[in-house]
Amino acid sequence: MEKKKFIITIARQFGSMGRPIAKRMSEKLGIEFYDRDIVEEAAKKLNLPVSKINEIEETAQKSAKTNSFRRMMFPLGTQADEMQDKLFETQKNIIQFLAERDSCIIVGRCGDFILADEPNIIRIYIYAPYEARLEHCLNDLNLDEDTAKKMMKSVDEARDHYHMHYAGFLPNDQRFKEIMIDSSMLGIEGTADYLVDAVIKRFELD
Repeated sequence: MEKKKFIITIARQFGSMGRPIAKRMSEKLGIEFYDRDIVEEAAKKLNLPVSKINEIEETAQKSAKTNSFRRMMFPLGTQADEMQDKLFETQKNIIQFLAERDSCIIVGRCGDFILADEPNIIRIYIYAPYEARLEHCLNDLNLDEDTAKKMMKSVDEARDHYHMHYAGFLPNDQRFKEIMIDSSMLGIEGTADYLVDAVIKRFELD
C-alpha cells in the first residue's frame, strides 16, 4: 500500500517551545522538519550568505509594520521591498517543493498560508502564557530577564506583521488552524505526544 503523505505546519509564539516540539514530533513520526533549512536553501538559490538572508528577513518583519504607509509613499516599491518579496517567493517555492516531495513539518514562514491547499494538512498554532514563556526564555534559552521580555514582544510583533503582510491573516487566527494548543499544559514531550497522536488519528497512520 502506498504510504500516505501528509503535511504539518507549525506557527508559534516566541518562547512557547514550538521548535523543540516540532523536532520531537518529527522524531516520533519519522519525518523531516524544516526551519532554518529553508533559510539555508534560499541563500543558495539567491547566491547570498545566510547572514544576508537573516538580515533581509529581519528587515522584512520589522518593515511590514509600516508597510502600508511606505507603499503609499513609494507605490512602485523600494529596492528593499523588492528583495524582501523576492526572498518570500524563493522560500515559498522551497516550502512547496519540500511539501511535494514527502511528508514533513514546516515551522513558521507562512507555511500555513503557502500550503493551505494541500489535501492532507494539519495547521498548528503553539502558544503559552506569558510567565511560562518567560521562564522558558530564562531557563532554556539562557536569556536575561530584560532581554527575554524585549524579545518576546519584538519577535512576536515582527512575526505577526510579516504574516499579515504576506498571508493576510495573523498566525493565531483560528479560522486557518486545525489545532491550537497551550504548550505549558503538557510541556515539550507531552505536547509532542498529544500532537503526534492527533496526526496519527487524523491521517489514519496506524
